[in-house]
Amino acid sequence: MTFSQKVKQAREVLHLNQQQLGDMVGVSKRSIAAYETTDTKPRGNIINKLAGALKISVDYLLNDEINDPKYGIEKDPFIVEAKEKYGSQAAKEMDNLLVQNAALFAGGSLNQEAKDAFFEAVMKAYLTCKDEARKTYGHKE
Repeated sequence: MTFSQKVKQAREVLHLNQQQLGDMVGVSKRSIAAYETTDTKPRGNIINKLAGALKISVDYLLNDEINDPKYGIEKDPFIVEAKEKYGSQAAKEMDNLLVQNAALFAGGSLNQEAKDAFFEAVMKAYLTCKDEARKTYGHKE
């Protein structure tokens, strides 16, 4: 399923019209229509807001191969936090860390509480390292 199909389907499941979704995300009805009918994808933080409003994961929205709307949703808030504090590169690094470390549990299953605790621990470790690096080496401008 494509990005545009996923947006439209998720919006309809929530019984939202394009204007309502646009208001929730902070974009125009025209933008939502473009997301649903063309190859247009939102820029920057709008993809996170769109996924949040639709109650689906960013991974699901951006990857045509993923068919589970909740796939990876538990890591989205941590990636958003990293991006808000340290920018896009930090968000990519956090995503990679969470994906790579989640592989440690391959073959087993974790309940949601354990996943949340794990992701929070990785996030805290990452942010602590970033803060220490800034103190030691200064902030790059």
